[in-house]
Amino acid sequence: MGGGIMKFIRTIAVIFAVQLAQDAHGQIAVSGTVVSDETGDALPGATVVIEGTYIGTMTDQDGAYSIDLRSPEDILIFSFVGFQTKRLTISLGVTTLDVRLEPSVVGLEGISVVAEQPRIFASNVVAEPMILQQSNITSVTAVVDNLPGVSIQEGDAYGFDDWSSNVAMRGFQVTLTEVQIGTTIDEFPNGTSDYWGGSKANRFIDPMNLGGVEVSQGTADIASRSIEALGGTFDYLTDNPATERTYTASITMGENEGQRFAMRVDTGPLFGRDTRAWIAAVRQEVTDWVEGSARNEREHVAAKLVSSHGRLDLTSYFSYDSIHEDVYQRLYSDADFRANPRWDRLVGEWPGVPYLNQFYRPGWQTRRNNTLAYLKADWSFSDVISLSLGGYFHRNRGRGDWLPPFIADVTDDGGGPESELMGGTPVLGGSQLGLIRFVSPDGVGVGPAPGCTSSYIFNYYGSGGPEVDPACHPGTTAVQSYRHSHYGKDRVGVTLDEEWFAAIGAAGSTLRAGIWYENTRRDLGRDWHQILDPTLSFNWNEQPYWQQYDWQFPQQVFKWYAEETIFAGPVALSGGIKQYLVSVSREDLFGIDPDLEVDSDSELLFSGGVTYETPIDGLDLFAGYSENFKAISSTLLEVPDRSLDLLEPETASNIDVGLQYAGNRVALSGTWYAIDFQNRIFYLGPQTPTGPNYLIPGGGAYFNAGGLQTKGLEFSATVRMPQQMSFYTAATLNDSEYIGSGDPLVDASQNIVAGSDVTGVPDKLWVVSLDRTGPIRTGLTAKYTSSRRVSLTADWYTDAYWLVDAYVSFSGTALDPLLRSTEFSLVANNLLDRAYLSAITENAAWLGAPRTVSMTATVSF
Repeated sequence: MGGGIMKFIRTIAVIFAVQLAQDAHGQIAVSGTVVSDETGDALPGATVVIEGTYIGTMTDQDGAYSIDLRSPEDILIFSFVGFQTKRLTISLGVTTLDVRLEPSVVGLEGISVVAEQPRIFASNVVAEPMILQQSNITSVTAVVDNLPGVSIQEGDAYGFDDWSSNVAMRGFQVTLTEVQIGTTIDEFPNGTSDYWGGSKANRFIDPMNLGGVEVSQGTADIASRSIEALGGTFDYLTDNPATERTYTASITMGENEGQRFAMRVDTGPLFGRDTRAWIAAVRQEVTDWVEGSARNEREHVAAKLVSSHGRLDLTSYFSYDSIHEDVYQRLYSDADFRANPRWDRLVGEWPGVPYLNQFYRPGWQTRRNNTLAYLKADWSFSDVISLSLGGYFHRNRGRGDWLPPFIADVTDDGGGPESELMGGTPVLGGSQLGLIRFVSPDGVGVGPAPGCTSSYIFNYYGSGGPEVDPACHPGTTAVQSYRHSHYGKDRVGVTLDEEWFAAIGAAGSTLRAGIWYENTRRDLGRDWHQILDPTLSFNWNEQPYWQQYDWQFPQQVFKWYAEETIFAGPVALSGGIKQYLVSVSREDLFGIDPDLEVDSDSELLFSGGVTYETPIDGLDLFAGYSENFKAISSTLLEVPDRSLDLLEPETASNIDVGLQYAGNRVALSGTWYAIDFQNRIFYLGPQTPTGPNYLIPGGGAYFNAGGLQTKGLEFSATVRMPQQMSFYTAATLNDSEYIGSGDPLVDASQNIVAGSDVTGVPDKLWVVSLDRTGPIRTGLTAKYTSSRRVSLTADWYTDAYWLVDAYVSFSGTALDPLLRSTEFSLVANNLLDRAYLSAITENAAWLGAPRTVSMTATVSF
C-alpha cells in the first residue's frame, strides 16, 4: 500500500505545480468578493459573467473572484442559486468591486440535504424550526429526522441512550451493530458510529454549539472522510464564534427528572485581529421513562477558535464528552408489545435471584469518554487556487456492562471448591468449561435436585428451568457475575484538499483533489467479576476472576480522490474517481489467540453528474451516479476461528435524478433514486429470544448475505405564508428488499428470502409542519412512519404510526439593562402520547418514548 500512496502523492504534487505555473500568466482587470447581503457570508460558486458573452468565472471558497474585461462598457452579471441576480456596470478606473446579493428564496437556514456538491447538484433546505422542535437535552442526531428520506428512531425520550438509537435513510441504516451511513464533524471523520467501539455525533457536538447539518444522500460527496458512507454522509457543523462578546446561559427542566445546565462565552475579536473564539460547558442528567431507575449523566466541554490572516484562515476545535447511561432493553415478540407497550422488561429493584437480577437496569450500563481536537488551515494561493490542510486527534475510552446469571467455570478444580470464587489471580484468556449457578457450603458447584420443577411465573427469557431456580437448590448459595467490556480507540489523521478554477474558452473548470490518512488503534477487553452476594445487593468484587481477552486492532486508512467539474452556460458536468486503501489487524496482548490481518482495499470508484439551470428562473435539474464502499471493520476480527477470506467489503451503486425549484415564496425538491447494495455483511448478535449469549467474544458473528436493492422517491416543499407563517412537507416512498446471496441453503439458514422487505426500513414517510416566526415562535409537526419489518425469523411487522411534536418560544428584549436578550421555550414530543415501536435490530425492537415535555430558559448578556 505504501508504494501506491507515494506514487499518488507525487502525481498530485506535479499537477499542483503545473497549476501554479499556468495561473502565474493570468492578468486581473477586476476583482472582488460576492457575499450575502443578509448575513455577510461569502458565496462560493457564484457566477460572474460578462453580459452577452460566455466569458465568466466563479467565486472561490471565500467568495472572491477575478475577471478580465474586454472594454469599459462591459456589464457584469452576478448570480447564485437562491439569490437575486445583480447587473452592474463598471465605472472607469475601478479595479475592485465587492458585491452583495439579496436572498430571493424562502428564508430557510440550518440543515440541508445535499445531492453531491452544491455547485453541481441542487440542495433542499428545511426550516430552522426543525431544531426548535427538539428539547435542548436531546441528542443532535434528532434534528435531521424531518428531512426527506431520513428516519431517526430512539428508545430514550431525549435520545440519551446510544444503545437504542437507529438511523434509516434510503434503505441504509445505522444500528447497534451495522453502520452504512458515514458521519463527520466539520468534515473530519468520527471514527465509526457502531455501539461497540464507535462514537456518534452527539459525543462531539452539543445542540447549543450546532451550526447545521449537511446530509449527502445517495451520490455522496466524493471527499467524504468516512469508511462507512455506503448510503451518504451526515456532516455535523459546529457553530462559528459570534462577532461580539456574548455570555449565554440556559437551564432546561423536563420530564423523567431531566435537567440541563449550559453556559457559553463568545469572546468577540481577540488580540486586535480577526480572531474569535467560544467556549461552552454543559451538565445534564435524566432517568429512564419506563420506571425511573436509570442514572443517565453527561458532561460536555467544547471550544472553537477561528482566525483570519489575509489569505490564510485557521480553525481549531476541541471537545470532551463524558457519559454514563443505563440502557433500555428490546422486545422480541409482537405479543410482548401488545401485553405492555410501556415496559421494556427491565426492573429498578434488585430481585435477589441471579436469573432475575440480570434484568436490573442499573446493571446494563454504558460509559464513554470522548476527546476530539482538530486544527485546519485554509489557504488561498490566488483567486483561483486554494488549499486546505487539517489534522485531528480522537480518543475514546469506555465500558459496557451486563449481569450474566452465573459464574463462568474457567478452571478445572477437580471436583474441589470453585477457584473462581476464591478471589485469587484472574485467569487470562481461554474459554469456559461450564457454568456455575449454585455452590454447596464447601464452595463446589452443584446442579438442581432431581425431579424438581421450576416455580417461576414470569421471566422475560422464559422460565429458565430448574437449573436457575433457587427452590431446586436447597442448602446452596446462588452465585452471579458482573461482566465488563472495555473499549478504547486512539486516532490520528491528516487531510489535504486542493481546488483549482480555470477558464476554458467560454466555459469554466474546477478541479478538486485530496487525500486522507488515518492511523487508528482500537482496544477491546473483557473481564468477569463476582457479585459478592446476589441475594442481597448489586455490590461486586472489583478484582476480576477471569480476563476473557485483551486485544488491540491497529488500522490504517488512506483515501485519495479527484473530481473535475465543467461549467458551460446553464450546464455543469462532473466526473470523479476515488479509492480507499485499508488495512486492519488484531493483536492478542495475552499472546494466546493468533494474530489476524486483512486488507480491504477498494477498487477504483467512479462518480459523475450533471446539473442544468433551466430557462425557468429558479428551476434546476440534476442527475448523478456514484460508487460507494465500506471497508471490512475491525469488529469482524473479534469472532474466533472466523475465515475472513470468505468475507467481501460492502459496495453500493447509487443513481439520483431530480429537480429543485427556488422561488420567492416556494421551494420545491424531488428526487428519484435507485441503489444496488452488494455483499452486505450481516450480523448475528449475542442477544436472542432465549437470552443473551454472554460468552460470545466481541459483539457477535458476521457473514455476507447477498445484498439489497432500493428504489424510491423523495419530495419536499416549503411555502412562505402571510403572518410570518411557513408550511413544510416532505414525503418519501421507499422500496428496499433483500436480493439474497445466490445460495438457497445460505439464505434459508439465515431466513433471508429474495424480494422480502429489509428489516427496520419504512417504505413510507410523511412530514407536515406549520411554523410561525417572530417574538412568539410556535410550531406543530406531524410525522407518519409506515409499518416496518422487525424479524427475519418471524412474521412480525410494527404498526404504522403518527407522532406529533409542538413547541412555543417567547423571546424579546432583556429584562435587565445588563442582559442582551431572554428566551423561554416549551417543547412537547409525542404530544398525543402514542405507544409505538422505535429502533429495530437483531430481530427485536425497542419501545418508543411516551409524551415528554421540557422547558428551557435562556439569557444572553
